[in-house]
Amino acid sequence: MGRNEKGLSKGNQFREYFLMIFVTVGTHEQPFNRLVKAVDDLKLSGKITDSVFIQTGYSTYVPKACEYKDFITMNQMSDYMQRARVIITHGGPSSFIMALQLNKIPIVVPRMAKFNEHVNDHQVTFCNELVERKFPISVVQQTRNLGSVIDGAFHRNTHENIKLNNKKFVYYFQNIVAELID
Repeated sequence: MGRNEKGLSKGNQFREYFLMIFVTVGTHEQPFNRLVKAVDDLKLSGKITDSVFIQTGYSTYVPKACEYKDFITMNQMSDYMQRARVIITHGGPSSFIMALQLNKIPIVVPRMAKFNEHVNDHQVTFCNELVERKFPISVVQQTRNLGSVIDGAFHRNTHENIKLNNKKFVYYFQNIVAELID
């Protein structure tokens, strides 16, 4: 059986290419070590067996068991999201909307001020509001729960069409933002 440069058989090449978890922390200048370390710990402990790629941003924690890079291009991000069977993002809307456009329900871990991950808790507030309004995202605030949410994501049918209506979304998004500002 043929092998690639890493010595992987074709079957394992397929597994490595498609059965993966993609994590993005975005480009905000504060570290998001809590998420990066939580995913790395799950991989180290064997609770995650898929390959994992983490876009680490300004995080200072260096993953030991996961592939990572601080920043990637939009094309690279799109490629990772298309390949991933599980996508984990920070609470910024552009990342998790991209996952939804690919008919994948993202796991969203909002940055929190108490961990010095952001200046305030607007990501928590925003994500909770979206869940209340039935947007198809899985929000995880406590990283100790991340493993079980990932397990659930493996069993969820990601091939269902997620109905996105951009005009409707923009309208609702503007109303949510207006309510938060008032």
